[in-house]
Amino acid sequence: MSSVVLECVELGSPNADYSVIWLHGLGANGHDFEPIVPELNLPDTSQIRFVFPHAPQMPVTINGGAVMPAWYDIRSMNFLDGQDEAGIRHSEQQLVALIEREIKRGVPSDHIVLAGFSQGGAIVLHTGLRYPQPLAGIMALSTYLPLDESVASERHEANKAVPIFIGHGSHDQIVPIRLSEMTRDYLEELAYPIEWHKYFMEHSIHPDEIVDISSWLNKRFK
Repeated sequence: MSSVVLECVELGSPNADYSVIWLHGLGANGHDFEPIVPELNLPDTSQIRFVFPHAPQMPVTINGGAVMPAWYDIRSMNFLDGQDEAGIRHSEQQLVALIEREIKRGVPSDHIVLAGFSQGGAIVLHTGLRYPQPLAGIMALSTYLPLDESVASERHEANKAVPIFIGHGSHDQIVPIRLSEMTRDYLEELAYPIEWHKYFMEHSIHPDEIVDISSWLNKRFK
């Protein structure tokens, strides 16, 4: 496991009973989804901490090798070709370090939701299915399942029934909705409980999606 805990933006209670660890997309940072928190209409009585880590800086091949915040390299616009397995697994360990920190701060693993957008969503799917303690849920927005060929052999029994929310835009020109549909179908074949939504949008967040995320999170934090 990575010994370095990523720098994060944090919102919510310092004495939380629940945590949401939310990973941003390529080129963004931990502030990206901070403004959404007040829109989620979570109960005032809920002691919830939102943790928004900053991805490390690295060169990204499809962007001409420009250095930017990224969870792994993308070598082709066909995201399933030439996947950066080493980068994906490194980010998995960085996310595990954040989960373990929340547990040490007093939040049980089954009170922790992993959330992510685009690249961040790919990492939370990859990590959450393999994590060896039960999680409260996985929220994957405008994304896909990386290294899918290893899921069946590497997934952990602790999260074989973890609730998974998947939302995607019908007009997404960055991560085609077909990848989201393939992810949904594959995970349903493995018997995961999937809540899948399609929104009339591109590679972004839709107001209706925020309503659905709020409903789903409130179920996790009963």
